[in-house]
Amino acid sequence: MIVPVRCFSCGKPIAHLYEEFKEKTAKGENPKEVLDKLGMERYCCRAIFLGQVDTIDLAAQFKKY
Repeated sequence: MIVPVRCFSCGKPIAHLYEEFKEKTAKGENPKEVLDKLGMERYCCRAIFLGQVDTIDLAAQFKKY
């Protein structure tokens, strides 16, 4: 799934924050603290980041018919 540009519920732009979130959590930081530092206060926006699964690389391996 690709990160949506805006939150589905509130409409706040969030896509520009995802790369930084992904980098910091990959280094081992706590996701809650990273989201707090990025200014993500609303539950709906936080849920999108925490529920995100990167499957675009997996889907790109298959041929398109």
